[in-house]
Amino acid sequence: MTETGSAGVLRVTGQGAGRQATRLLHRAREARLAGEPSGVVPRAEIDASWDRVVRSGIDPDQSPESELLEADEIEHRRRSTALGELMPLLRAGLASIADAAQQIMVVTDTEGRVLWRQGNTGVLRRAHDICLEEGAAWAEAATGTNAIGTALAARVPIQVHSAEHFIRALHGWTCAAAPVRDPRDGRLIGIVDISGPASTFHPATLALVDSVARLAEGEIRTRHLAEIERLRAVAAPILCRIGGRALAVDVHGRLAAVTGMPPVDRLPLPKSLRPGPVWLPSLGMCQVEPLPGGWLVQVDDVGTTAGAPRRVVLDLSRPRALAVHLTGPLGSVKQRLSPRHAELLFALAVHRQGRTASELARDIFGDATRTVTVRAEISRLRRHLAEVLAHRPYRFGDGVEVEVIHPEHGADLLPHSLAPVVAEARRAARAT
Repeated sequence: MTETGSAGVLRVTGQGAGRQATRLLHRAREARLAGEPSGVVPRAEIDASWDRVVRSGIDPDQSPESELLEADEIEHRRRSTALGELMPLLRAGLASIADAAQQIMVVTDTEGRVLWRQGNTGVLRRAHDICLEEGAAWAEAATGTNAIGTALAARVPIQVHSAEHFIRALHGWTCAAAPVRDPRDGRLIGIVDISGPASTFHPATLALVDSVARLAEGEIRTRHLAEIERLRAVAAPILCRIGGRALAVDVHGRLAAVTGMPPVDRLPLPKSLRPGPVWLPSLGMCQVEPLPGGWLVQVDDVGTTAGAPRRVVLDLSRPRALAVHLTGPLGSVKQRLSPRHAELLFALAVHRQGRTASELARDIFGDATRTVTVRAEISRLRRHLAEVLAHRPYRFGDGVEVEVIHPEHGADLLPHSLAPVVAEARRAARAT
């Protein structure tokens, strides 16, 4: 199928238009490989993927073969992901349909490694020829543009057909994949895919795969709610006997019950939480005790600040994994950041002497009047970082060491940010 864009550029999808679309895609692909301009381009998602793959140095004539994971490593990864519990649902929703459609279902982890595959026996045999088998690597960096790898890179459902694949050996295949996220925190947990010979392409396949991925996420949500209810039943009588502030949370920090304080959706917990005294960024010093399926957290309202963090590391090295690490005598804790909160903390790291609300509004929005927005965002930040953020003016607290980890290329700092303080830092990096 083709369409003419606003600039007169012919966009081609390769889906449902037979040989003509395939020829046009080949022409667009050859022009891209030669670095030449072309009046024919693929659709935007494939165009962006081809750009990424060209930059990574993938050879379009290479084999899709990769070194397979050992059987024990595959089994370890299966046990380490929530996808294992969802396989009965995925098999019921996709595997039988894939079999009837002369295709196969493939499920991968967050690295694009195939953990499960099932479907038509003949297609499973053909898949061996392109290394679409358990333990194989299907990220874009390994196998170029393909539904699994491109869904991983773009974090969206995508269908890749015939010559839209970057590696020539895959032009005889069609595939549709969708990411599966943990609904508790939005974290990606894997990819579900249907693949088969190019002749088996159907435009509804992507909608089917995406619907089953959403069903899988709904199953995770349902199971989580049941676990929270069980934890609440255990914790409620305990909290009734406690004076002061206390919470019962699951192992991910999701709230089950609370007393003596306003409820929160989630309490950020350190990865290696153990019973005993612990410093938590949003609460200060706490006493932690295990509960079946979670933790009892009692706030030490009369304690000291001896365990408060002394060092803050603002990690801006990866745009998709913005985070702040707090380190003190009782260990360290990591907090994921939204792009806006990353901008605010970067501005405070640049201006260690502190900033007023109007100054921060200029730093972030280029508009000193947007103080209401700034105050609201700082208030949200202080819910998790109260022990290291001071106010009047807004700043990192006295005695707190602050480090910023920049991307490998300074010009890539928060690449989507329009904040003047970030834009100035990028300009300075390009000038050096």
